[in-house]
Amino acid sequence: MNLTGEILILTGPPGSGKTTAAQALAREPGSPKVHLHSDDFWHVIKNGAIAPYLPEAHDQNAVVVDVLAQAAAGYASGGYFVIVDGIIGPWFLAAFRRIQATIHYVVLRPALDEAIRRCRDRGGDTLTDPGTITELHRQFSSLGLLERHILPVAAQSRKDTLDAVAKAVRSGDFHLSR
Repeated sequence: MNLTGEILILTGPPGSGKTTAAQALAREPGSPKVHLHSDDFWHVIKNGAIAPYLPEAHDQNAVVVDVLAQAAAGYASGGYFVIVDGIIGPWFLAAFRRIQATIHYVVLRPALDEAIRRCRDRGGDTLTDPGTITELHRQFSSLGLLERHILPVAAQSRKDTLDAVAKAVRSGDFHLSR
């Protein structure tokens, strides 16, 4: 898959398989690739960080997504296929729409119980609160005009999800309009 200079925003609620698919896709042969894990952009805030899923984090989140979009644009203009993985809902897309590159927007949609189980199973310093996961899942449950960007991934294997994402990108059907 040669997608030099293009950007894939791979998103969905926690536990949808974004990072797993992004890491696998970044290792695929073809164009040079960069994987930008959006959580890393929040974790660099060392003093005054607000959990990004809280309503009072709005201004912080706008700054972080703007920086993330600028990093993606920089890598894309340098000839890389950029895979941005994170919770990038429609409310954050303005920063990416300003980029002069082809942008693919793919939303992974797992079943809620599966998302909660995956988050609990992965352990570490990750989101495990079922209430927060449920709310983030709800935010991706009805995307209006962006509903065509949904890939249902309920009960799919990692390989099936990766294959579905690769097929979606190759199809050109998941381009984000400006």
